[in-house]
Amino acid sequence: MSGGFSMLDLFRTEVGTQTARLSEQLLALDDNAPDTGIFDALIRAAHSIKGAARMVDVEAALRIAHIMEEIFVSAQQGSLTLDSACQAALLQGIDMLNRVADNADQADWSSNHGTELDALNQSLAAVLNIAHNVTAVTQPGPPQSIEPIAPRPTAVKPIDPAMLDLFRIEVETQAKILSDGLIVIEQDPRNAARLEALMRAAHSIKGAARMVDIEPAVRIAHVMEDGLVAAQENKITLGADQVDLLFRGVDMLVQIGAATDIRTWTDENRSDIDELEDALTSIPSGTTPAPSLPAASPEPEQPRTVEATGAEIAASPPESAIRVSAESLNRLMGLAGEVEVEARWLRPYADTLVQFKHRHTEVIGLLDKLRDALEYVQLDDYARNLLSDAMHKAADCRQQLGSRLTELDEYDRRSHNLASRLNREVIASRMRPFADGVHGFQRMVRDIARSLGKQVRLEIRGLATQVDRDILEKIEAPLNHLIRNAVDHGIESPAERVAAGKPEQACIRLEAMHSAGMLSIVVEDDGRGMDSARLRDKIVQKKLVSQEMAAELSETELMDFLFLPGFSTREQVTEISGRGVGLDVVHSVVQEMHGIVHAAAHLGKGMRFHLQLPLTLSIMRSLMVQIAGEPYAFPLAQIHRTLKLPREAIETMEGRQYFTLGNQHIGLIAANQVLTLEGEPPEGDEVCIVVLGERLDRYGLVVDRFLGERSLVVQTIDARLGKIKDISSAAILENGDPCLIVDVDDLLRSVDILIAGGRLDKIQNTKVAPQRTKAHKRILVVDDSITVREVERNMLVSRGYDVEVAVDGMDGWNAVRTGAYDLVISDVDMPRMNGFEFVSLIKKDAKLKSLPVMIVSYKDREEDRKRGLDVGADYYLTKGSFHDETLLDAVADLIGKA
Repeated sequence: MSGGFSMLDLFRTEVGTQTARLSEQLLALDDNAPDTGIFDALIRAAHSIKGAARMVDVEAALRIAHIMEEIFVSAQQGSLTLDSACQAALLQGIDMLNRVADNADQADWSSNHGTELDALNQSLAAVLNIAHNVTAVTQPGPPQSIEPIAPRPTAVKPIDPAMLDLFRIEVETQAKILSDGLIVIEQDPRNAARLEALMRAAHSIKGAARMVDIEPAVRIAHVMEDGLVAAQENKITLGADQVDLLFRGVDMLVQIGAATDIRTWTDENRSDIDELEDALTSIPSGTTPAPSLPAASPEPEQPRTVEATGAEIAASPPESAIRVSAESLNRLMGLAGEVEVEARWLRPYADTLVQFKHRHTEVIGLLDKLRDALEYVQLDDYARNLLSDAMHKAADCRQQLGSRLTELDEYDRRSHNLASRLNREVIASRMRPFADGVHGFQRMVRDIARSLGKQVRLEIRGLATQVDRDILEKIEAPLNHLIRNAVDHGIESPAERVAAGKPEQACIRLEAMHSAGMLSIVVEDDGRGMDSARLRDKIVQKKLVSQEMAAELSETELMDFLFLPGFSTREQVTEISGRGVGLDVVHSVVQEMHGIVHAAAHLGKGMRFHLQLPLTLSIMRSLMVQIAGEPYAFPLAQIHRTLKLPREAIETMEGRQYFTLGNQHIGLIAANQVLTLEGEPPEGDEVCIVVLGERLDRYGLVVDRFLGERSLVVQTIDARLGKIKDISSAAILENGDPCLIVDVDDLLRSVDILIAGGRLDKIQNTKVAPQRTKAHKRILVVDDSITVREVERNMLVSRGYDVEVAVDGMDGWNAVRTGAYDLVISDVDMPRMNGFEFVSLIKKDAKLKSLPVMIVSYKDREEDRKRGLDVGADYYLTKGSFHDETLLDAVADLIGKA
């Protein structure tokens, strides 16, 4: 552990702290009437020592603390009075705990003092027997052997909020151990180590529940512990039915811990708790009734919100933890990036001084030549002294300059190293193990498989792989969907698998790893796979492509159709695999994180999904390019490929330029035109191209030149600036210059708008294409429906108007601020910014308020019409009533003919 501390050091510290509290509270009993607060403190202290002793496996301290805890519980319940004799035995126990802690590193200390320890345990057990009538414990063993459940007093005291938080943390921690362990036990019922961990987890929950007097949780945890002890002693074998019951117990404990008002919740669910307790009680006898199969698997548990608990610190000695908000980490990330940039500024300064040193050396050389030239010239003493002083001072300056340059170089190296280490540490603080994001998946697979009558095992690899906490949170839902989909659609029934020569139990593999600077996640099953011929027929049936084109699709292109919105190969939808929600959900989330996802299938052998994501959303691996003389960055994960293309390879068809990549025609667009930047296209025999987009919708963006790959610290843009067209965020380069990071999805939408308007500039020319003169009146059509946009655009173009389109209110707002239009036609219901907000912004802008605006909407209520006119619309037309002439006449009324 950092700082030189070991687990035993922590144990000794814990014992010292808690025994001091025990002594203090016991003395307080002499001066005061029995107080529930004093008993709570005594129980907590003994329980803390017991937990610490269990972590370091100090059995002697565990037994003493356990019996003392039971004595305090009995005293709190009123079944035992702590008279002077009882207190004397307890004080002896406190002294012994300190002695055990002091000698915990000596393996034979307990055995050498066995007689003394046994005598103390018998004395303490005799005190406990007064209330519980339990035989004295003389043999070491698990705590359950001396732990009866005593009836609770009728009066229920309020739960201490601080203690309640500890109980919830304990339930959350131990429930995870129980869930993971039960999955293993179902496959390997005789796994002694797992059974021991499960028994201890149930025991810990019972102890925590007892401290806060949550009787239903004590009962459930106790009967679960009894069943696990029976399995541990080989009295029973835990089968699938028993594991089902134990899982129900885990779920009940989690629900109790999550309840806002635990007392009320347990009272309202008393019958369910009693029924479950009765069922769990049957486990040790081996007469477990067959439970009904679950109708649907519960959702996997959400990532833990408590970043550090006492249990975590004790169980993971190398590191301690504190709570830090995500916003604080983001600010630290930004500051660390700025420190690294600032540290790099020393290098140019040092380089300048090196040049100065070279010039100084030249000056000294000139002085030497001057001295040689004047050697045979008669000079007076004054002149000779001046020359000599000049040469000495120059030499001193050279020596001092060299010395300071050496120091500056050393300081530069140290500063750069320190800034880099700081940056790496801040980045590392955002990382969490992959295991934190997939907890509960194995339980989910088990329950779904049982409900479907299938046998499936989930194998998870790379649990220790470090993942950015934001990415870990975002990928849980896509992975959940892929795994559910695999169990429901991909895995065959046991009979089908046997008939196909496969083992009855199927396997789904989930693996995370770092590869080529990216986070690589694979979800793979050995199920029935995908029938390519059926998939082709489905694509044609949905009229996504023609029969001829479908026949020419490669396997990779074929799989890409699975990610289209609403696409599914299933005829029936199910609750388990998303009720018909397609894989587009997975694609959308991955795309949002600047990642890519691919699918591969082999009929009869299974399906494979491969997700490639950035390692962190705070550091973006990017391709730096120059556009119109300025640096821009493209997320590397969203680039299909880059290349330098000879100009003679550019072809033209129907007025549009393209080049051929493999067997696909890729349209060419000038980056400076899309980003509305001034500047000439680069000259030369080759053009630099960044290929963006997916599937059959790819474009080649022509940039000035490539600047190389960089890892950029992402800086969010101030929310007051709103959504900047085609830009997602920014970064600071090593030299301190700002760099904009391109929003690839937004950029592709802008490209679609340029193509729809027929306004693409030519790439082949080495000179700037002349700007088109305004021959017709220009209209901007803003609507989120592509059908409505195209209908309105075609109608207006047929009358000679120059029409451009925008896909929503925000896109339209960006367009009107950068272009000149004679009229705007807008829909009302649109994402990001609705039509009323859009019109209001136009009419409030001093430069745009005179621009005529027409609202065309399906909303035909009088209040909607009134609201549209109130925000400044010059005309309100309903889509349900207008025909060609109505819209065209309204346009002519507002701005005249084209």
